[in-house]
Amino acid sequence: MDSVGSVDVLGVRVDDVTYPEALAILLQAIRTRTPHAVTTPNPEIVMLARRDPEFRATLNRAALNIPDGIGLVLAARLGGRRLRQHVQGTDLVLRLAAVSARAGHRWFLLGGEGGVAAQAARTLAARFPGLEVVGAEPGSPLPEDDARTRERIAAVAPVDVLLVAYGAPKQEQWLDRNLGALGVPVGIGVGGVFNYFSGAAPRAPAWVRRVHFEWLHRLITQPWRWRRQLALPVFSFLALRAGLKARRTRSR
Repeated sequence: MDSVGSVDVLGVRVDDVTYPEALAILLQAIRTRTPHAVTTPNPEIVMLARRDPEFRATLNRAALNIPDGIGLVLAARLGGRRLRQHVQGTDLVLRLAAVSARAGHRWFLLGGEGGVAAQAARTLAARFPGLEVVGAEPGSPLPEDDARTRERIAAVAPVDVLLVAYGAPKQEQWLDRNLGALGVPVGIGVGGVFNYFSGAAPRAPAWVRRVHFEWLHRLITQPWRWRRQLALPVFSFLALRAGLKARRTRSR
């Protein structure tokens, strides 16, 4: 990570990586067996971290924080900084799956509701022949259940990639507490990605993602998210204010 630049977005470190660079970091972690917690900040997560100092510290301790939300790319630009690529967590996971299928990496899927993790595992294995998913279960995000969950993962060791889908901030906090003890090289907080992989929720069409309106597609297809997205106007205002302040500071 020493060679990777970063941008501060309202107190959260966001790493300036492209897809190839992020993938290279994850593959290096697997080769060296060095635990890397990966988070996928977006404006909603940044606003949550702004209200919760402990969660903000957890994010800033992570090995890699990819610019998952297009709002972060725009916020950096407002401040005269640049994030070179909008790196979405779902697509990074799919790229890693393609490489893992060829390399023989072992995956574990943790989280989701009911059987969604198991269905996501079956879908990934079918899409990427050779990908070995050695475990898939809901588990628990509660600290008092950590020891049992670690035992379940350790029972199928070695695990190279651990996807954790408890939503923010629970998944990031779980990784912060447990990844090092497990010795798993790559742990990624993936939010609702299991729902996409399992077919439980539709992902936005490619053309919608290209014009960066995936957030609107999610709101239309999952209207219960409206309360979360109330954070977006506030994020935009704060990002604009911070950007203007940064520009004024540099011009002095």
